[in-house]
Amino acid sequence: MKRPLSKLAPEWWDYTTLDPKLLNEAAQINERKLKGLSRPGFTVHFYDTVEEFYTAEALEYIRAWMQSTPDNPAGVCGPIGPTEQLPLVARIVNAIGLNLEKRDAHFWGMDEWVLDGKPVSTSHPLSFARCDKAMCFDRMDRKLRIREKNLHFPTGDLEGYSRSYDQVRCLLMQGGQGEIKHWAFNDPPPRSGKYKDAPPPPEEYLQLKTRVVKLHPVTIVQNARTSGGGNVALVPTHAATVGPVETWKAEKVSIWHPGHHDNPFGIRLSALMISEKLPDSSVPMSLLAGHPNVHFHYLRPALGKVDVEMH
Repeated sequence: MKRPLSKLAPEWWDYTTLDPKLLNEAAQINERKLKGLSRPGFTVHFYDTVEEFYTAEALEYIRAWMQSTPDNPAGVCGPIGPTEQLPLVARIVNAIGLNLEKRDAHFWGMDEWVLDGKPVSTSHPLSFARCDKAMCFDRMDRKLRIREKNLHFPTGDLEGYSRSYDQVRCLLMQGGQGEIKHWAFNDPPPRSGKYKDAPPPPEEYLQLKTRVVKLHPVTIVQNARTSGGGNVALVPTHAATVGPVETWKAEKVSIWHPGHHDNPFGIRLSALMISEKLPDSSVPMSLLAGHPNVHFHYLRPALGKVDVEMH
């Protein structure tokens, strides 16, 4: 049976091309059913307050870095979106005197914008590296900070960035979920060429490494909404992103749903597909069904409902 055209962007793949029965099932999931989607290798967590949610997210960084030693260095791959945890990470590092330099701790940024074929510099207002440094690393006491050479961003030598996941243990890859159901900028592909009638098979998509990608139109609109006050013209159309290959080298993948990146329907759909092991590259987040240690974190008051509510 031929899959339908996307309702969002007909020249692309996305979740609107899935079987309507699966979409309807996702829409019916309540909090109890969502919690029940946990299985070995996939765990669902709930938090009652915003403060608890972002503190728990920040503590994931701390626990990972505390395992790093000079003879066995380790680190975290972190997102821009959410970002609210970043100042908390710096504050906790300072409060407990966690010497990241002495521990030879590492950090990977998972993506960066690309303009005219080149990664943007930290002077660009939307630069992810700029945000990581301003909101987190520059707020740490100088004597405690990660060494500059241990900060890895997907800029310049992307092969070198990818190899660093083999040289240092990535204990945690943390992220959010975009409206197009991506992690990092692992977006669904265009509906063209050999993918005109079907999206890439999961096993093919999972072979993708750190690379420069063209972004799905929904991703561009979302980033304008969440980071640029709706100014779509400010958002680049391409980005460099960590890929599935590097993601599978992380010991734990941790996805945080504060309720303002994706919507109530989306944060249910991806959980359902991961839980039931229904990977489909039109919903890239669903491919995490094959990772052995995935955690989804929900802010309970932001779960919302998939109901008709006119505004």
